[in-house]
Amino acid sequence: MERTYVSDLKPGKKVAIKGWIHEMRDLAKLKFLLLRDSTGIVQCIIKDSKLFDKFSELSLESVIEIEGNVKEAKVKADNVRNDVEVEILNIKLLSKAEDLPIHVNEKTTTTDLSTRLDYRYLDLRKPKNLLIFKIWTFMEEAMREYWAKNKFVQIYSPKFMPSPSESGAELFSVDYFGKKAYLAQSPQFYKQMAMSAGFEKIFEIGPVFRANPSHTVRHDTEFTMIDMELSFIDSHEDVMQTEEAWIQYFIKRIKEEYGEEIKRVFEAEVVIPKIPFPRVTMEEAQKMVGAKGYNGPKDDLDAEGEKLLFEIIKEKYGHEFVFVKDYPWSARPFYHMKQEKEKDLTKSFDLIWKGTEVTTGAQREHRHDILVKQAKDKKINLELIKDYLNFFRYGCPPHGGFAISPTRFLMLMLNIKNVREVTFLPRDTERLTP
Repeated sequence: MERTYVSDLKPGKKVAIKGWIHEMRDLAKLKFLLLRDSTGIVQCIIKDSKLFDKFSELSLESVIEIEGNVKEAKVKADNVRNDVEVEILNIKLLSKAEDLPIHVNEKTTTTDLSTRLDYRYLDLRKPKNLLIFKIWTFMEEAMREYWAKNKFVQIYSPKFMPSPSESGAELFSVDYFGKKAYLAQSPQFYKQMAMSAGFEKIFEIGPVFRANPSHTVRHDTEFTMIDMELSFIDSHEDVMQTEEAWIQYFIKRIKEEYGEEIKRVFEAEVVIPKIPFPRVTMEEAQKMVGAKGYNGPKDDLDAEGEKLLFEIIKEKYGHEFVFVKDYPWSARPFYHMKQEKEKDLTKSFDLIWKGTEVTTGAQREHRHDILVKQAKDKKINLELIKDYLNFFRYGCPPHGGFAISPTRFLMLMLNIKNVREVTFLPRDTERLTP
């Protein structure tokens, strides 16, 4: 018999369903179990005493196949189909589970995050965790709708690089056939190459690697990055306008598809942001947070400064997002374009959402001679970036772009406290397994 998913069950049908045992109850003359598959959970009942011995062989999280009749029901349980139940005619054990090192049924108990990550392959069985990745899948689908409508082209850039793609020391080096190579911190150089190649509008979804020693709830060493770059812009304002329209589009689609489920499961309200997003210069931001007692870095905002600024913007504008723009040259990489009148400022920005930085963007410097000078000013070895510099020798349009971490974005959207909980298998300074 062909398999039926839990979400497709209808009264009056004889079906075969397959999945995991989520819960078991033995009431002497009746046996109950909850079967879970990737689409939902349904209550199943054994009334035939001939099947009681098979029931006694089962264990939580064993994988089973059930043949049974679907009947109307009124099940009073959270996250379980309350309109139907399955009367079991036959049950087959496909794979028996040993005693569980952690509990999958969230009603049973809670386990600390480190232990849950040790057994991530069990922890991910929780319907709440599966929902995170369903939302992520749909989020990228909505992003792609926007990209398709606006003629963006997808690229896949290499992750082995001959030189660092970003300034700073957060590099993983590897032996590459007797030469030193680096794992890409971002696809930055290759996004710009695509602009030089005439692609005009591009996006990439791929892994990036940062040897970041930070032990925070929002940092990891390998994560997914979503990058966008576009040509023939007049300033970084064009990039911000594109980003806010894109974000508004996919958040609206997520709310349409998953808004009620997100509210029920995560107790989070998905708010469709109004555009334009508020914008403040770094100088203005420093004055705002300084008035609240902030005493952090003057050319950037640390985590405390980001949270303070969000509170101010939320109160003043009723908005969850804010662009902080016009960062000092001292705080930005060599390829960010300087402003014409204020040479110590760049045409750059960060986007802060709910008090956390979620994107960094800028207009890039596309003029070869100026780019060389700026690299020298930042004391970068030109030999290490000679291939990158060559991208700009044969005509390159004015361009800019940004990058966003989907895990950080999902963490904030779903009111989850740690980026590791929205990562399939996290990697940080302490974790290389499973």
